[in-house]
Amino acid sequence: MRASSTLSSSRRPRRGRRAPTALRAPGAAADRVVADDAFAELIAGPHAVAAALKAHPDTVDCVWIAKERSDERVHGIVALARAVHVLVHQSPRTALDRMAPGLAHQGVLARRRRVERPREEDLVAHLGRLVQPLVLVLDGVQDPHNLGACLRSAEGAGVDLVIVPRHARAPLSAVASRAACGAAERLPLYEVANLARTLRALKEAGLWVVGAAANAQASLHDSPPPTPTAWVLGGEGSGLRRLTREACDVLVRIPMHGHTESLNVSVATGLCLYESVRARAAAKAHPPEIALPPINH
Repeated sequence: MRASSTLSSSRRPRRGRRAPTALRAPGAAADRVVADDAFAELIAGPHAVAAALKAHPDTVDCVWIAKERSDERVHGIVALARAVHVLVHQSPRTALDRMAPGLAHQGVLARRRRVERPREEDLVAHLGRLVQPLVLVLDGVQDPHNLGACLRSAEGAGVDLVIVPRHARAPLSAVASRAACGAAERLPLYEVANLARTLRALKEAGLWVVGAAANAQASLHDSPPPTPTAWVLGGEGSGLRRLTREACDVLVRIPMHGHTESLNVSVATGLCLYESVRARAAAKAHPPEIALPPINH
């Protein structure tokens, strides 16, 4: 029975696409191509564009590089694009600004089809293929920068998959993707209709569901997080919703020693996930001793 109050233990060119032989010069076509509804997502920034070209090259239609940039990172992105036969356009930085108003693109943009996310009904089967999974659940994070930063922390901590509610959250937009620095392209992201029901399914699959809450009695550092673990973090300001809290096995708080009442959700996410990383490393370094039966002579 579960305890509920304390912690324990070489690619061929796609049909109809020509492999580019050089950077394309700017022009009306290069600017107009963004308006094509078939390719509805823009990716901004070198990290996000490079990750998309590596993880989902078939979805990327073309890449734009600012004429003002000519450095090793840009040359690497051009090489990636050419290797998977993606068109590369060279345009003035002002043209990229018009294509992606408000986005800090750093002189690199890409356009792609929306990536098909894994299906909710495949989640349990996915978990069954993992050994000691580490899962991140985000309950209503509203700011795309925070969403991207959470994904970045998750990927860095070795999280196997991320779960978010289908509604009432920040979209995985170009802003979030850039903040994730490529992590959004590498992490399986499940969108679920009913988060509380999904948390119950995680428990049935053998995971401990641990929620972070400012008013929890147990501290993050009281004892190592149980494994396998699903960490649940709430949205900015409101934290975990009631049904989400009730679906958790354990609630823990991050101890605060100054006058600040709470941490940004992306910072809290990193702290919680890396507590699991630390505990796993310690367990590997000092495995529990197995008591052997006495030898009868």
